[in-house]
Amino acid sequence: MTTNLRRRLLPLYTAAGLQGFMLWTPVEKLFMNEIGFDAATVGIMAAAYSALIPLVEVPSGMLADRWSRRGVLMLANAALVVSVLIGGLSHSVVVYIIGALGLGVYFAMYSGTTDAIVYDTVLEETGSSDLFERQLGRARLVESVALVASSLAGGALAAQLGTRATYFLSLPFAVLAILVLTRFREPSLHRTTERTPLRAHVAVTFRTVASRGRLLPVVLLAVLTALVMSVLFEFGPLWLVALAAEPVVYGPFWAAMVATLGIGGLLAGRLRLDRPIALAAVIATMTISSVVLTTTRNLFAVAVAQVVVMLLTVALGIHVARLLHDAVPSTVRTGVASGVSAFSWLAFLPFALVFGFVSREYGVYTAGWMITGVVALTGAALVAVARRPAASVPGPVEEPALIAVH
Repeated sequence: MTTNLRRRLLPLYTAAGLQGFMLWTPVEKLFMNEIGFDAATVGIMAAAYSALIPLVEVPSGMLADRWSRRGVLMLANAALVVSVLIGGLSHSVVVYIIGALGLGVYFAMYSGTTDAIVYDTVLEETGSSDLFERQLGRARLVESVALVASSLAGGALAAQLGTRATYFLSLPFAVLAILVLTRFREPSLHRTTERTPLRAHVAVTFRTVASRGRLLPVVLLAVLTALVMSVLFEFGPLWLVALAAEPVVYGPFWAAMVATLGIGGLLAGRLRLDRPIALAAVIATMTISSVVLTTTRNLFAVAVAQVVVMLLTVALGIHVARLLHDAVPSTVRTGVASGVSAFSWLAFLPFALVFGFVSREYGVYTAGWMITGVVALTGAALVAVARRPAASVPGPVEEPALIAVH
């Protein structure tokens, strides 16, 4: 059964690796600096695509539930191709931000859809969600390996050919990912019930999130973990800029950051958050690491602190994804997951603007206290979810439950 599951998910894993081969990511901040960006405009760009993502996230999730999740993943990769192409051709802040909006569309279509498609494939092949965290972790691992390899290669290529060339060299991999996805057989659990009108489907999707009080703590934790990851990925390299790091450092640093996606994926499912000692250790480690970002000027210590926070946050994110998917029926699974992701981006929008402004006016170390605050809130939410009685933890919802929701 496990062998069949892995074989069936192989095209999805392969596509994840191809689309994760982004040679431009390790030197993006350098390229942006070359065409006129500063800390404030980086924040504006991040806010721009984080404002667009919620507008695309929920409709694309419902489109995946009603049409094809594989098709939505293919559209996501097409948006990635357009975004990288515009980014490579840009010579100004405005044009680059337009390209970044395409990246926002990619994020919106990719995130919740991938989680839902892995969950339903596991459920369809094995009859339970027990293997979900490990299978999603494997997908994250493949993507992480590709990101690490492309980070190391991207830094070297940028040194030889310039930062702009890394954008154009990334395009073939994203195009090939689209072709590989045509070989994937998507699950059909979301099609097992009678098709409802679009208006009813929209109502059920939003009602599933809003009306289930037991789900709200899980949603809050999902939003906070996503916020921590987004902030570190978007603003983490600013510490290197503040410390005047050599360009050659950016590649290994970014490789270590994206490696956390894979290592954290492997850690997910093995991290016993139901044990108080493990729970306390995770929260303490994340908090102490975030404080390091505000107190030390040592480049190595800063890099290690960011990697540790990212590693634990990725593992937590996969754990929270299972709690969320266990609690909703397949017919609205992608829409609900996309809705939660949309909330995350809505939270990131004002955070990015404020973080960028504070970084420019007072320095990135002062802005780092904002990250410490979010990490502390994440720890509190994690405790709240873990301390709930087992009977109140949302359990798997069978498909007939959708009728009751109606």
